[in-house]
Amino acid sequence: MTAFRVCLAQINPILGDFSGNTKMIADAVQESARNGAQLIAFPEMALTGYPIEDLATDPDFLATTRRELEGLASRLETAGLGDRIVVVGFPAGPFPADRRPPASPTAIAENRAAVLQHGRVVGEYTKHHLPNYAVFDEFRNFVPGDDPVVLQAGPLSVGLMICEDLWRPAGPLDHLSGCDLVLVINASPYATGKVQDRLELIRSRVHEVGAPIAYVNLVGGQDDLVFDGASMFVDATGEVQSRASSFQTELLFVDVPTGQQASDRHPAARVVTVDLPAAPATPCDRRMAPSPSPLEETWMALVTGLRDYVKKNGFPGVVLGLSGGIDSSLVASLAVDALGPDRVWGVLMPSRYSSDHSLDDAHDLVTRLGIHSRTEPITDLVPPFEHQLHLDGVAAENLQARLRGVILMAISNSEGQLVLTTGNKSELAVGYSTIYGDAVGGFNPIKDVVKTLVWDLCRWRNARATETGQTPPIPEHVIVKPPSAELRPDQTDQDSLPPYTELDDIIHRYVELREGPDDIIAAGHSLKTVSRIIALIDRAEWKRRQAAPGTRITELAFGRDRRIPITNRRPHAR
Repeated sequence: MTAFRVCLAQINPILGDFSGNTKMIADAVQESARNGAQLIAFPEMALTGYPIEDLATDPDFLATTRRELEGLASRLETAGLGDRIVVVGFPAGPFPADRRPPASPTAIAENRAAVLQHGRVVGEYTKHHLPNYAVFDEFRNFVPGDDPVVLQAGPLSVGLMICEDLWRPAGPLDHLSGCDLVLVINASPYATGKVQDRLELIRSRVHEVGAPIAYVNLVGGQDDLVFDGASMFVDATGEVQSRASSFQTELLFVDVPTGQQASDRHPAARVVTVDLPAAPATPCDRRMAPSPSPLEETWMALVTGLRDYVKKNGFPGVVLGLSGGIDSSLVASLAVDALGPDRVWGVLMPSRYSSDHSLDDAHDLVTRLGIHSRTEPITDLVPPFEHQLHLDGVAAENLQARLRGVILMAISNSEGQLVLTTGNKSELAVGYSTIYGDAVGGFNPIKDVVKTLVWDLCRWRNARATETGQTPPIPEHVIVKPPSAELRPDQTDQDSLPPYTELDDIIHRYVELREGPDDIIAAGHSLKTVSRIIALIDRAEWKRRQAAPGTRITELAFGRDRRIPITNRRPHAR
């Protein structure tokens, strides 16, 4: 029995940044080789970033990708790393019309894994199963493969798969029994509970194929998606032997036990023969990163999504309105953890309805976080509009929010910071935000965070600060006081909404679980409340279409997950 050292290179590419991504890959190969890795595996679409969406239909982009892939192979050879077996994800194409499936006539690319060695692309594997649900549109963009591939390095065999291929019960795995290792490269987006789902899936596939599985996943934010990494190696008994950190770049080294078996074990697979690099002299240390708690995991996802959106799009920092409320306090705290206090600007915009305690809370937050702040009152800006337009009631309330939006966008235009909007998922669901007002912004870190989770995250972050001897970032009064938009005297959210525990459960059932009114009522909610909240959710679709992108943390977020017509008189069964 010998050992074969594999490095699972959990990296964070920037979509389309070929020079940066190829350098990142080459540097990782060099570091891996220094640590004795014979095979270095990178995630799905690591060369380009993921998802590339309709860039998969751009012939120039695909041709550039092929040149960069071949250049990477040559670069590794020149650097003295050509003996290493390198597996990297990329989109292949463009392909002619006769290669396109009838159901997807615009697809001119394949989602592939390339095998690099000795300065060349020595083999390629095409993803078989193309996800076409939730956030995925791969059936629109790619041509599926149907050819199982096994790498043969001397007596050692490694089966290749890409992400969704592992999730489907039938497919390339059926042809990989007897491999020393099954390697799966992935770009699997984060959602609450996803890490455990992956582990259970991998364990079931291990038992099916009778071989260990090495699972390498992308890490980092890409628009509204965030990838958590959490790469792992699960042995042939289903036990996790090594696990990488969540939401961090990392090289995970594993020594895979191998047998000395014949090389003709996979008659149905296409065999790619590679040279076996020299084995390392000593075993590698076992790495088992700790698993974060659910709230810590969510916090890390939100921080990563915000950090990478700002960083990858080149913003110098962020600016947001500080009302003294819990939503803006949470967003400011996330921004500080993501970017540091020097890149966060808070703006206090009090009106005649702003309470003294809210202003005090906002100033307290600024002090605790150490961020930049300024005060731009709207008190004298409101009356001229009200007088000229004869506004009162809701129109006058919305005017205050819109003037605040004008101020934030003016600061952004003048100084370059990205405006963060601070509406939570509960408000977004029922339309309790002012379009072109408090909904103004280029990114919303808590777009997929319901109000009850907002409170939980604030309490968790303060507790973590106390545990580590730091000042809790969020004033306690912000957490315990009744939430209010403060657009009229003595206003609270519960004047017009049910308690958030009730509201969030209805939203979860109707939006994420897709339950109908009868099922929601059977769960303990009143007919009157359910009918009203569903009507609000349906009516607010036009607002959500104009909302800023924000980090997805659930299996069904508003945005590409849920595509409902704006013009829609759908009846609800009763």
